[in-house]
Amino acid sequence: MTLRIAEIFGPTIQGEGALIGQPTVFIRAGGCDYRCSWCDSLHAVDSRYRHEWQAMAPEAVMAEVERLSAGQPLTVSISGGNPAIQDFAPVIALGKARGYRFACETQGSVARDWFADLSLLVLSPKPPSSGQEVDWSAFDACLAAAGAADAVMKIVIFDQADLDWARATAARYPRLRLYLQPGNPETDPERPVDPQPLADRLLWLVDETVGKGWLSPIILPQLHVFIWGNRRGV
Repeated sequence: MTLRIAEIFGPTIQGEGALIGQPTVFIRAGGCDYRCSWCDSLHAVDSRYRHEWQAMAPEAVMAEVERLSAGQPLTVSISGGNPAIQDFAPVIALGKARGYRFACETQGSVARDWFADLSLLVLSPKPPSSGQEVDWSAFDACLAAAGAADAVMKIVIFDQADLDWARATAARYPRLRLYLQPGNPETDPERPVDPQPLADRLLWLVDETVGKGWLSPIILPQLHVFIWGNRRGV
């Protein structure tokens, strides 16, 4: 079997969510079943970029991870696109046998048995600003597939409608640890990102959650955007 891989890069730090700041190698899968209006990873989503994706056997994927990390086991983050549309079970099995830990981020639209083999499953349902509709039965199936693996929820917030939606979603899944982060409206990798509007959005998000008594979410920036903007491979 082969996997469609948009890029493998690192070690760098995880820029968001539950593992923010941790040394990580990223496996970015090619292909997605969503088309979010503000997607910042179109090179791993849109089929017009498929000529850039590599068909790689699981052994080759893991060999590249080991080369990048100089054989030092660390966290490997599987993202995309939507990595759940492919079978990463062989990669995870190979890596875990060599001491690597695996996290995966997906929107929760496709459930996979290999979710149960992860150290962390990040479910990131897309809010109204994305232009996508969440299939909650599929999301529930993803949660069930995770089994004993740690599962958390991460929601990107662009506006008040997104925040209201996030509160309703959090009420639907009160046992899921929730991470909120302000969205980055600049998606062009060739254009620099102005950090001030991002900081302003983060302050707004803090004011509208903690400042108004909603104390359960963990509020974080997209740290990688502050450091590298929208550059690929970092």
